[in-house]
Amino acid sequence: MSDDKLYEALKLSLPSDKIRRNESLDKYTHTKTGGKADYLVLPNTYEEASAVTALAYETGVPLTMLGNGSNLIIRDGGIRGIVLHFNRLSNITVQGNTITAQSGAPIIDVSRTALNRTLTGMEFACGIPGSVGGALVMNAGAYGGEVAHVLVNATLLTKDGEIITLDNNELELSYRSSIISKKDYIVLEAVFGLEPGQYYAIKAKMDELTYLRESKQPLEFPSCGSVFKRPPNHFAGKLIQDSGLQKARIGGAEVSGKHAGFIVNVDRATATDYLSLINHIQLTVKEKFDVDLHTEVKIIGED
Repeated sequence: MSDDKLYEALKLSLPSDKIRRNESLDKYTHTKTGGKADYLVLPNTYEEASAVTALAYETGVPLTMLGNGSNLIIRDGGIRGIVLHFNRLSNITVQGNTITAQSGAPIIDVSRTALNRTLTGMEFACGIPGSVGGALVMNAGAYGGEVAHVLVNATLLTKDGEIITLDNNELELSYRSSIISKKDYIVLEAVFGLEPGQYYAIKAKMDELTYLRESKQPLEFPSCGSVFKRPPNHFAGKLIQDSGLQKARIGGAEVSGKHAGFIVNVDRATATDYLSLINHIQLTVKEKFDVDLHTEVKIIGED
């Protein structure tokens, strides 16, 4: 399908002010890097999201889901086809002990909502910078808690635009993995089941976790969060540090001096800088310790 025909087809699915052509994606990622999207689409409703998804499926146009961009690197060549961004689908509602959150809502906001309603179980998410959708896709977790512990069910879009609901056990949630990415589903909303708690106890736990995060992580610089998955019987940051790579730098990307598991953007880094440094780290750690480091950060787009 030609570029102009795709644009006209998109305008049949949603208003033109929700469609952006050749949109730079660096402003949508926490690393402040990334090329352009052919089309960035910003739906306001599930029906609009479903229509765009079905259009992509029927025409064979590539479709990419973009969440909060917190654990993501978009290559400098950008993304072809359609990029769906759910920042306008971010409502959070509470009923009894359950919280329902749309995909584009920050998972931190879900944690804060739980606090305000004196519901316990979401404290672990008080410092996770991603969206609800992204948190489900990778079963995000921190400090002993994870999405799998509190998720009741999720409403999803299939590749052909059908809306389905899967329960927790059907989502195959495991360490930084789920069926969502394996099946190319798109998260529309999630339901979290929590327990009644005491406000000050919940807040004290969140304050403790926030202190730990701020004291150990380089929040003063743009980054994609934890770059590597935890290898069996090791810690990625410790391996990187023991390899002498702390403060190693390529272009504007640098291994954090505060936490070696993070790569920070210290001076107008490009995605290529990030990827080159990631590759250098993997090769060095493999050579020194014979351990393979696998990326936790999602890497998409063209070179």
